[in-house]
Amino acid sequence: MNYELFAEKMKALSDPNRVKILDLLSCDTLCACDLLEHFDFTQPTLSHHIKVLRDADLIVTEKIGTWHHYSVNRELSTEITEDLQSVFSSSERCICHTTINEKEDQYEKVSPL
Repeated sequence: MNYELFAEKMKALSDPNRVKILDLLSCDTLCACDLLEHFDFTQPTLSHHIKVLRDADLIVTEKIGTWHHYSVNRELSTEITEDLQSVFSSSERCICHTTINEKEDQYEKVSPL
């Protein structure tokens, strides 16, 4: 896991409005005007949140005519889910197993047994 990239994604999700935007987009592709109906802020504020989510690759933008339509980046959402699961559980992907295996390998190289 790349901790820097993972933290960048988590930082983008640290705002409740951005989490709500992702939740809305998990249901369907929406344009800005449809998203704005669910919030009590202005279009420039929505644009800021969209930019943060887009910069973190959490959403995908598609221009249809003059409208921008937004959707969840499904590929990345699967990766984030797996990484989050890895952080909170002891699996083969877990750093503790990697570190233990590296230490065992190192010990075997040094140990005369």
